[in-house]
Amino acid sequence: MWQPELAHADGPIYERIAAALERDIRAGVLGSGTRLPTLKELAALLHVTPGTVNRAYELAQRRGLVQGEVGRGTYVRAEGLPDVAPSAPAAPASATLPESLNEWVDLTIVKPNLQLQEPYVRAALQDLSQSPILSEMLDYTPDGGHPLHRQAGAVWMQGAGLAARPEQVLLTAGAQHGLWVAVNALTRAGDLVLSESLCYPGVASVVHSLGRRLQGVAMDHEGMDPDSLRALCQRERPAMVICIATCQNPTTRVMSAARRARIAEIAREFDFILVDDDLYGFLAPQPMQPLASYAPERTLYLTSLSKSVFSTVRLGYLHCPPAWLAGLAASVRTSVWMVSPLAAQLATNLINSGKALELSNAQRAEAQVRQQMARELLGEFEYSALPTAFHIWLKLPPYWNSGDQFAAIARGHQLLVAGGDAFSMNRDGEGRQYVRIALMASSREQMRFVLTKLAGLLNMPDTRWL
Repeated sequence: MWQPELAHADGPIYERIAAALERDIRAGVLGSGTRLPTLKELAALLHVTPGTVNRAYELAQRRGLVQGEVGRGTYVRAEGLPDVAPSAPAAPASATLPESLNEWVDLTIVKPNLQLQEPYVRAALQDLSQSPILSEMLDYTPDGGHPLHRQAGAVWMQGAGLAARPEQVLLTAGAQHGLWVAVNALTRAGDLVLSESLCYPGVASVVHSLGRRLQGVAMDHEGMDPDSLRALCQRERPAMVICIATCQNPTTRVMSAARRARIAEIAREFDFILVDDDLYGFLAPQPMQPLASYAPERTLYLTSLSKSVFSTVRLGYLHCPPAWLAGLAASVRTSVWMVSPLAAQLATNLINSGKALELSNAQRAEAQVRQQMARELLGEFEYSALPTAFHIWLKLPPYWNSGDQFAAIARGHQLLVAGGDAFSMNRDGEGRQYVRIALMASSREQMRFVLTKLAGLLNMPDTRWL
């Protein structure tokens, strides 16, 4: 098996592999038509990821050195090599600025780090293309999703501490779609839906777009306050309560086990549906039993891979009591007809191979490093966070009038943050003095630069900029 010599070269490893391949082809070590090692074989030999090898082979193919054949592998070109001298590393295919020159980093979206995702997704796509059941994934699926994909969803939920059963799992096109499916199927127009008084804007978007009424429940240091919830239920019976029990978005608060039990008791007392929005459960400092475990007969558990594994392969999972399955499946069918089985199979491969958990743990570890960076650079300001959260909820100094005003001025200095007004479910200004800052974008070096710049802006009164 071909083994490239990389010891005396500089630069990214994929470029060094491609350069070694070119040298050996021109030196006659690799003849025309020679079959190269598979991604897995060369990755194991060099102790790198298959994604790194894939990038090297793609670069070599763009240089006209090799050609790939689906199902057969990668070969040295039989037509002969381009009549040019050994080339320098090729420029990126895109026209984006190098990161060192691009000061714009979007801190408004809470998402996993893309650089960690890429090699996993590349390798998973390669595995998917060679899967013996690929043809089956090109067909329409049963309501709720293919049984293999529902089984994988149950495995993922079990890893989060939920006693999930595959037959009670439904697939959705991401968590936001899952929330829409739940509200659409389980409530009626005009019903009252409750959430934390500070919550991510997607909740308000779903509830209002479906003609339901939304009200926020007061919060304390653990999240939704049970006494305030009970008082609201006594005045007007809600149909549904949406709750983020772990790493609440935007406040990052975590409910204790006792608090979760109290919320479940109130749900039974006032007979409402409980939605356990558990996208961030994997970020808890200590493992926590999901809120759904305390009242499984009346709780819909909602999760996805978009925060923990990969952002843009939109796939979510719902787990619910059997009586709700038909209505929820009909809601999925009405909105998107079916979830992409290709995306679901990609996720299933990652879950079953253990790569999803591996990547989730890597994202969590990266978040811990980013939080340490935030403490170092923004520690003089008051903010809420968890040691492993993807974002912080920062209270502005008193000389700033509002989070939205700060966000608007920050944009003029190439800083993108989310103003706090958008998170106030009651539109009463509760979040006005806050901004949410996501920490997982770009590289650590770029994030350090951006947070340092942000600290400088925070220390300047708004009148100085105006």
